[in-house]
Amino acid sequence: MTDTTAKNTARLRLPKHTSPYIFALYMATIMAFLMSLVITLNESGMGPHYMENVMNAYRVAMPAAFVCILAVRPVVIRLVGLTVHGH
Repeated sequence: MTDTTAKNTARLRLPKHTSPYIFALYMATIMAFLMSLVITLNESGMGPHYMENVMNAYRVAMPAAFVCILAVRPVVIRLVGLTVHGH
């Protein structure tokens, strides 16, 4: 990596203390979309408006997933600490 590339990359990065929120954002974005795909397929089938229905479900699911991940994260960290040796 050149000095210019390293400098530009460092400029685009967020501070370390934001990592729980960025993790929650990425996790919510991916999981809500995948779950919207699966649940819409199960409920409505693969019709001509499938992706439109998926995106309608996603608009509700993504913010809900983000808030839920933020709320559940401390509990999960505690459970992992109780379950995994060395934490």
